[in-house]
Order: sequence, then C-alpha cells, then structure tokens
Amino acid sequence: MSPSTLLIVNPFLPIQHLKLKSWYIKVYLFFKRIKLSVVAMINTKLIIYDCKDIYKILYELNDFLKFDLVKIDNEADLKSYIKSSNTFLIISKKKILNEKNELILDKLPIKINNLISKINVYFLKKNFNSKSNIPIGKYLLNDNSRKIYFDKKEASLTEQEVKLLLYLKECKIPTKVEKLQKVIWGYNIDLETHTVETHIYRLRKKFIKIFNDNDFILTSKNGYILSKD
Repeated sequence: MSPSTLLIVNPFLPIQHLKLKSWYIKVYLFFKRIKLSVVAMINTKLIIYDCKDIYKILYELNDFLKFDLVKIDNEADLKSYIKSSNTFLIISKKKILNEKNELILDKLPIKINNLISKINVYFLKKNFNSKSNIPIGKYLLNDNSRKIYFDKKEASLTEQEVKLLLYLKECKIPTKVEKLQKVIWGYNIDLETHTVETHIYRLRKKFIKIFNDNDFILTSKNGYILSKD
C-alpha cells in the first residue's frame, strides 16, 4: 500500500498523483489549502508503530511539522523503548499495549488534516495538563488559570508573577535583581530595578495575606530565592 492510499486530500490535487517521490513537492502546494495547527512538544517522541506508510508521510512532512519521529516495528522493541522515555505518543493501527498515550488509526484512509489534528489534540491536552499542576515548594501552580494553591486556599497571580515564580523555581542559588529584570521583562536600560522589587513586594504580600507565609520568597545579599519548605 503506497502512502497515498492513507490520505484523502482536496480535489485540486488528485490522490492518484501522490506517489512518494513526487509527493513531497505536491504536499507543499496543498498545504495552504489545509488549515493545520501544529503544536510542538519539547522532548515528546512521536512513535510510529508498525505503520510504515504513516511514518513515510510524516517523515516527508517533518520539515513543516518538526515532530520527533521514531519508527518501531515490533512489540519487544516498543516495550524496551518506552521504558526509557518519559513523554511519548504511540501511533498504531490497533491497540497493542495498555498505554494511555496511544493514538489508534483504525479507520483508514484518513485526511491528512485530520491526522495532524488528532496528534495536535493529544499534544494540547498534554501541554494543558502539564501546566495545571506545577509544584513549587509546598504550593501547586496552575499556569493556565494563573492561580497558586495550598491547603484549600488559592491566590490569583499576574502574568509577570507567574513568570517570576517559574523562573525562581529553577534557580538553585539566589538571583540578582538585574538578572530577573533581563529574563522576565527583557533587557531595558530604562527599566528601574525597583520595578522588579515592587513586583516581588506585592507577591510577598499575597503569600502573607492568603497563606500566612512570610518566608516563601527569601532575600539575601546575592538576590532572591524560593524557600524549599
């Protein structure tokens, strides 16, 4: 079965002309006719299991799609591979493992925009869920709603406050005001350092008022750091 048999495209590009050698050029032409929303998930493997034709199609489109493609043809190799991979999506023609990260293509042929859409939906859900419960010390941050939670209490945050917390979360040593100014606001010689300090002051007030926590954002001579408690 050639890759063209797996796709249904718009009539202006007859499907019988979609042979693999000329298909790459023709795909470029009909891309403008198909509305695709490609969501690239960093470090997410797109595993194509026992679907050689699907792999060929996605591989030849990968200059556009930028997926991290992996081709696997037997179950033993698949089991071995996913043991060492934290984030992945398996695409197959039938369910082969008891994995929630599987996209089953049991109805072929499929329109290319529908195929990409199915992949996108998975990535969007994954991205949404990954941003819904971000641990920061004893707190849980929801980047989607811009709220932070602890012990059945919640505080609403501004976009800049979320950026501050997410950045400080990754810092193992205190961060100077100038560094925060450059990373969070972008380097601007006209931005005074008290802008950063004002945001941190307001953020601290929220944690004191709502969570009775006066020690979440710590200050030292070397800058700011989050408490690990």
